[in-house]
Amino acid sequence: MDIWDKFSTFWDQVSTVLLSFRLPDLLDVCLVAFILYSAIKLIRETRAIQLTKGLVLLGIVYLAISALNMKASIFIFQKLFSDFIIVLIILFQPEIRHALENVGGSKFRNLSILNSAKSENFKLEEATKDTINAICRACNELSYKKIGAIIVFEKDILLGEVIKTGTIIDAVVTQELTENIFFPMSPLHDGAAIIRAGRLHAAGCILPLTQNINLSRELGTRHRAALGLSEQSDAVVAIVSEETGFISVAFKGTLDRDLSYAVLRDKLYNYLVFTDKQSQAEGGRIKNLFRGLKK
Repeated sequence: MDIWDKFSTFWDQVSTVLLSFRLPDLLDVCLVAFILYSAIKLIRETRAIQLTKGLVLLGIVYLAISALNMKASIFIFQKLFSDFIIVLIILFQPEIRHALENVGGSKFRNLSILNSAKSENFKLEEATKDTINAICRACNELSYKKIGAIIVFEKDILLGEVIKTGTIIDAVVTQELTENIFFPMSPLHDGAAIIRAGRLHAAGCILPLTQNINLSRELGTRHRAALGLSEQSDAVVAIVSEETGFISVAFKGTLDRDLSYAVLRDKLYNYLVFTDKQSQAEGGRIKNLFRGLKK
């Protein structure tokens, strides 16, 4: 009988909670769940996960000393973490900034109300195709000669801070110009070339190195720099190895190695041309939807 009474009491409490549950409460729970999911997805496989583990360990230590009533240790912990939110912002500043950049560079800006004229989009698409073809030819030739190169295609997230470390060129991309930039005697051959809006915008740029400690030791500085930038932005990076002549592509923290001319061209088209077409198609569908609502 006692068990039945406990079950009845528990059921009454659950029923009370469910009956008092409102739509704003449901939205609140969904929003919190989404924020937690996004945070876990953001810090996964980055050095932020190590910081998170350290904070969890400190939390366990704090619970232990609180249970043992260790007053001196409790005082120190309370002073150290009195402004815990500020501490979190300082520790996770790169990850928070990366998340805000992703939000600011989201596909919402590709809606029809923010798109430029169709003719401008067509010109940009054609310029991007010509640029890809020129870069692929240059990479193929550099690969044959075993001349190292790293070429960055800027997308939605602007690379102004990276561009400041190099030299502005702002020229039409050609195979010959690209090969000259990375010629061993060139003053700009050690850095990265930045492609912006279908033009060779800058060269000799310094890229951030990846923080991934599990990479193969075969990967040199160029590959680690390419991965580092692809982890912090949505840029597409083409790399030519000086040691092996292999062509690679880094995108969103992943590296595809030993690519042929045809595979390199297909990947660059997929990352830079076809995705833009899909976004424009989505914007067109939304535009048609609004027209239907107006009618």
